[in-house]
Amino acid sequence: MAKVVIDNKMYEVNGSKNMLEICLSLGLNLPYFCWHPELGSVGACRQCAVIKYKDKEDTKGKLVMACLEPVADNMRISLEADEAKQFRAGNVEALMTNHPHDCPVCDEGGECHLQDMTVMTGHNYRRYNFKKRTHTNQYLGPFINHEMNRCIQCYRCVRFYKDYAGGKDLDVFGAHDDLYFGRHEEGVLENEFSGNLLEVCPTGVFTDKTLRKHFTRKWDLTNAPSICHGCALGCNIIASERYGSIRRILSRYNGDVNGYFLCDRGRFGYEYVNSEKRIQTPLKKQDGTFSQLTREQVIQEINAITSGKKLIGIGSPKASLESNFLLRQWVGAENFYAGMSNSEGKLVQLVLEILKAGKVKTPSLNEVKEYDAVFILGEDVTNTAPMLALNLRQAAKNKPDQKAAALDIPDWNDEGVRELVQGAKGPFYIASAHITKLDEIATQTCQLHPDDIARLGYAVANKINGQLPVLDSDEGEETLSQNIAKAMLAAKKPLIVAGISLFNQSIIESAANVASALKEQGKDVGLVYIVPEVNSVGLTMIADQFLDDAFEKATQAENDTLIILENDLYQRMDKNSTDAFFENYKNNITLDYLDNKTTQQATYILPATTFAEGNGTVINNEGRAQRFYQVYSPDNDVKSSWKWLQAMIPNTTSSCQSFDEVIKDLVDAFPELKGIQEIAPSEHFREGTQKIPREPHRYSGRTAMHADTEVSEHQPPSDTDSALSFTMEGYAGIPPAALTPFYWSPGWNSVQAINKYQIEVGGALHGGNPGKRLFEQKENNKADYFENIPSQFSPKEGSWFLLPFYHILGSDELSAQSPAIKERVPAPYVALNDNDASKAGIEEGDIIDVLVKEVNQKLTVKLNTGLPEGTIGLPKGLTATAGIQFPFWTTFKKLTDE
Repeated sequence: MAKVVIDNKMYEVNGSKNMLEICLSLGLNLPYFCWHPELGSVGACRQCAVIKYKDKEDTKGKLVMACLEPVADNMRISLEADEAKQFRAGNVEALMTNHPHDCPVCDEGGECHLQDMTVMTGHNYRRYNFKKRTHTNQYLGPFINHEMNRCIQCYRCVRFYKDYAGGKDLDVFGAHDDLYFGRHEEGVLENEFSGNLLEVCPTGVFTDKTLRKHFTRKWDLTNAPSICHGCALGCNIIASERYGSIRRILSRYNGDVNGYFLCDRGRFGYEYVNSEKRIQTPLKKQDGTFSQLTREQVIQEINAITSGKKLIGIGSPKASLESNFLLRQWVGAENFYAGMSNSEGKLVQLVLEILKAGKVKTPSLNEVKEYDAVFILGEDVTNTAPMLALNLRQAAKNKPDQKAAALDIPDWNDEGVRELVQGAKGPFYIASAHITKLDEIATQTCQLHPDDIARLGYAVANKINGQLPVLDSDEGEETLSQNIAKAMLAAKKPLIVAGISLFNQSIIESAANVASALKEQGKDVGLVYIVPEVNSVGLTMIADQFLDDAFEKATQAENDTLIILENDLYQRMDKNSTDAFFENYKNNITLDYLDNKTTQQATYILPATTFAEGNGTVINNEGRAQRFYQVYSPDNDVKSSWKWLQAMIPNTTSSCQSFDEVIKDLVDAFPELKGIQEIAPSEHFREGTQKIPREPHRYSGRTAMHADTEVSEHQPPSDTDSALSFTMEGYAGIPPAALTPFYWSPGWNSVQAINKYQIEVGGALHGGNPGKRLFEQKENNKADYFENIPSQFSPKEGSWFLLPFYHILGSDELSAQSPAIKERVPAPYVALNDNDASKAGIEEGDIIDVLVKEVNQKLTVKLNTGLPEGTIGLPKGLTATAGIQFPFWTTFKKLTDE
């Protein structure tokens, strides 16, 4: 800690920070543009000027840039000195000379950091009367709109895109004050995190093209804190609505999870919520066609057909804990099945057992950035857990950055650190089934069959702990395992990453062995497992049977009624098996939000809410329970699945239990879930006597939006399930972090207002970060090693082992239905090993016949993927590959020209 004097007032502050961070952490208003808490300082914009005094006697001082000024004990600075204020106002005026006068039509207007900082400096009148410099804008794809004339040359965009996210197709061109930030030619931005440019850019250069289709100003949006449902990481988001449709998704800061950023799937994959395929009213199938029912009618009819009958329930890893729990309560534990295939569910169970055992620490998503050596087994992380991949990129910088620390260059001095390390990366090893995006930062990579990946893991564990089983391996494998073990042992904080994407149990077990062996050597090791979906872990905690079990038991005569919760079974199981499964049931009740193949098989369809219209709890891959809240109350029959189930369970009604009471029942049934009661304030929470408003205090149009039907303002809906209100009235201060629906503070209208909600800039939120970990590392917990070492993979003549390929844009069934993402979904293909293709006389782009579960599919060949010999790959989750259960042996043949 250090003592500093700011405008004649003494503060005790963190001595490792720069003065801009200190001023913002103290709640002082100091303008800035180029600095960002995740990107560090470069001093490009010269906007954060302050006066620094030599000592108490110095009355003149000198101008310094606060973002580049390290804290020193007894330092004296002034923000309010006339010279500093005039410099900052003059600097803004210079930046604005070429900026257009288009705030009223700019998408960023009203939440623009440039607007905020201009007002903060006191600059309010333009004296520049000459011709402005102009640029031609570029097409950058379906996600981002480009308006280069608004640029103030802060360099934030390229620093994030290139230096932080590893993008290669966005750069700065030109020199001096004539700069252009864009691509070398028009085209789609290729990086998986390009959407963060919308929040990183302090002006309107990069704006949300999906929002532009139904544009709404920030102050007219209804917002709620939510959780991204795109993968298992549970990134925090703010979802925003107007006129009954979701308009955009923003990152919601959580210092333990995603921090400031989101991947493009999470940011732009929301539009399925607004789809024309949404189910909005209860439906009943009669004579092959669906007819509408009222809510009361459908509940009455369902109660009649289910009373006294045996019920089978299929849960969903996309649905909330509460909804899955109530379905389980209705049908009985013995008749409840997790909506995952056995091959997937059993592996999630194994991961859950390892997490619960707590032998090795599982770091939070944000803690991943602190590790200094990485070993990935089997995962294409960029496509299976994108934000984890972004943080792994930061972890790769830690070892080289230690050189800067040795020279007393602070970690926030981005320019100094980058100049010193020159792009060097730390120990980073990847064993995968094919080439991955992270290979570009890896120390060494290898592409192996899943069994051989597991064997490499076991070999590394043996090199760390010689008491573990020894494997027979060739010289190359021996050298590789030795190199990895040596690098992990030399690191202070090694990190092991694995998952279930290749459906291989031995990979999961070998990763646990490597981590346990490192822990026994005294290393502060971390172990991260990737699972498929937002609530895969939560569902597995309350279910121990899976879809294959349900399909196998479906022929029993006493089965009468099937209830499916938010799950398209045709996405998870092959068509023939799923068709046969449905034929065994007289009645099929489906709760879902989109029309799909499973809803077409239903007798009754109940319109369920998505993350946008309902409340719920989910548990991410590290075992962190988090809450999402409804953004708005639909004016139709769409209800949360747990509310529908409440209404249909015998001896209950839809009004007899609140959300908090459902959680209490859930915890009573599963005591290990007790922590979910602590992740957010209850429905009775108030700040004084006030609820937390979902709408900003400038919200407008509450009467006008209903003017087509009546002239009076509608009474807003009442939220009986949370401490949030559907109004602009309510508590105007900083609410609990789990209930924060938007960021705003006087003078701070942009997303940069987040600094007012943090205890320290870039640190935890006031009251603590949202969510609670349910599993923690247990001290002095002796490791139990796995010994399930597979045999070395041996290719078969005339057969190939089929593996899944994942795509951040396409492999998730819901986000892939969003129009913007749909433009980026790859066409179906088959990936071949180059040597195998050459032997078969097949070239890139040829069409071949692949046998997939007794069905021949004609697919275009893709080469140069790094697949090992004897294996082929298909993209998982696309429409053409839905329901395929990987992996399996198959054959293919080249189609001859007719």
